Amino acid sequence: MEKLINLTLKVWRQNGSKAKGRFETYKVNNVSTGSSFLEMMDMLNEQLVNEDKVPVAFDHDCREGICGTCSLYINGRPHGPDDDVTTCQLHMRKFTDGQTITIEPWRSTAFPVIYDLMVDRRAFDKIIAAGGYVSVNTGGVPDANAIPIAKADADEAMDSASCIGCGACVAACKNGSAMLFVSAKVSQLAMLPQGKIEASRRAKAMVAKMDELGFGNCTNTGACEVECPKNISLSNIARLNREFLYAKLQD
Repeated sequence: MEKLINLTLKVWRQNGSKAKGRFETYKVNNVSTGSSFLEMMDMLNEQLVNEDKVPVAFDHDCREGICGTCSLYINGRPHGPDDDVTTCQLHMRKFTDGQTITIEPWRSTAFPVIYDLMVDRRAFDKIIAAGGYVSVNTGGVPDANAIPIAKADADEAMDSASCIGCGACVAACKNGSAMLFVSAKVSQLAMLPQGKIEASRRAKAMVAKMDELGFGNCTNTGACEVECPKNISLSNIARLNREFLYAKLQD
């Protein structure tokens, strides 16, 4: 049964990556436990606008757990206290009446703050541009059964491809590592015949770009897998390491 709760919000405000940020405290009352977290943020912004104050900037788009843009760090966890969901899928029933909620942007050198809770995640796009694609001509679209691919491999490739690039893995990692993201993008191609032709170049180029952009090293704490809303497996990191080592041995 839905009910109304009153909340105290500690929200990170920052006017760009060069400015000094700070927490500001707001009260939001009569929030339905059936509403989503972003709907609660909409309520806050409507309240601020009515008070002639600057609304809080935050990223969102599809609000269906697909696009990965709703990147909020809520009470010490990427996407908040629920499991296997993005922020837009987080419901207010996960919070209690009178609770204080701390809301921050992703914290990573590679994700500089644009404004308030919005961060620049173009670093992920640059990693994909470095090699996360198939550029060879593989011909027209064949029948589904024309290229023999073991079902286990196809399933694993699809699981890896479910990564939405939200950056929760980076935010959760104490080192700000992007290894889970990069390994998922490498794995979704490495498991399929079309991706094997450029496998060596892909692994080296994407890892090099990741390092260049300032992401940290992976120390296998597993926080990335725990906080990933799409349950991307750590086994992808092991595959990336194998692909990278094989590529270096070919030099």
